[in-house]
Formats: sequence, structure tokens, C-alpha cells
Amino acid sequence: MKVLQIVATAYRATLEEQDDPIIWISHAMKGAGADLDVLLRGNAVNYAVAAQDATGLSFGDWQQSQPPDLAGDITALGEKDVNVFVVQDDLDARGLRDTALVEGIETLSRARLPALLNDYDQIWNW
Repeated sequence: MKVLQIVATAYRATLEEQDDPIIWISHAMKGAGADLDVLLRGNAVNYAVAAQDATGLSFGDWQQSQPPDLAGDITALGEKDVNVFVVQDDLDARGLRDTALVEGIETLSRARLPALLNDYDQIWNW
């Protein structure tokens, strides 16, 4: 069974857990042998931006000692042979048209989504 994980909500639990739960579970599932890919859309397209650095994140006197590394998490998915797609229209809407993305990510237009979705047995939309 081939699964496409669609991630639309960005930065869910990244302060508490230092990882996006869906990206984390995608790593775990792939490690257990699942056949899955990831599509970033909506605000989650920010995960595809290569130049992210959350070190130094603090709120008042509290300092995040283990900040999230979402670009690193996305890179690691690609290294596990997980295809990572990002919707170009959503990048454009957020002013990220010419921004360097994590290596290996495939951009696609919203118009190409139906053809992509047709390639999967299940679609999990988060």
C-alpha cells in the first residue's frame, strides 16, 4: 500500500517536541518499512526552505535548548527514499518563489495534484 502524507499545518508541536509530529511519524513509518511520500502544502511549505535556523529561540527568560530542525528533518526523509513534494502555488503565495529549498524536493503546481494523488492507494491529510 502506497501512502501520501499531506502536511498543511506548519509548526504543530515543534516547540514542545522539537519535531513536527507528522514528519516524525513519517520517519518512523518509513523505518518500519512503509511505502510513503510527503506533500507539503499551505503553511507547511515553509518546511521546504533550506535556510532555517531556530537556534536562539526564546520566550522571556525561557530558551529553547533543542530547537526544531525542520529543513534537516525534510532532508533526512529524502535520504530515506521518501519523495517530498511542495506545492509551488503555496510557495508563491508566501513570497518564497525564489527561495532556496531543501535539496531533492520536487515542486509541482496545484493543477498537477490530481495526477499525483492518483498514484497513491491512500491519502492522509493532516
